[in-house]
Amino acid sequence: MTDPQIAKAAIKVEFTNDLKLGRGKIRLLELVGETGSISAAARKMNMSYRRAWLLMDELNHMFGRDVIETAAGGSGGGGAHVTGFGLRVIQVFRELEKEADSLVQSHIAELMKP
Repeated sequence: MTDPQIAKAAIKVEFTNDLKLGRGKIRLLELVGETGSISAAARKMNMSYRRAWLLMDELNHMFGRDVIETAAGGSGGGGAHVTGFGLRVIQVFRELEKEADSLVQSHIAELMKP
């Protein structure tokens, strides 16, 4: 018999305009916040800078508000930071994951009853 605690939900939010929000984009956004850099976040996720930049650009347009802001590189260095709205997107997504996990575990536990 499977322990219901090992059941987890995988959340992917699909918008009507074919945009998607899932744990990959959220993790990339978190890493941009941790590293202050799209390129460093991309390296941590083993993806190209271009792919990471396109995903962040998609997130910036998904809600009609910026989730990250960037500064041009050069002698002073560039970088990126997560906006207050971006932090809220992360928070809401992580809350959705927790709620979905709880719901899944509850239903799986019910199925596991003899």
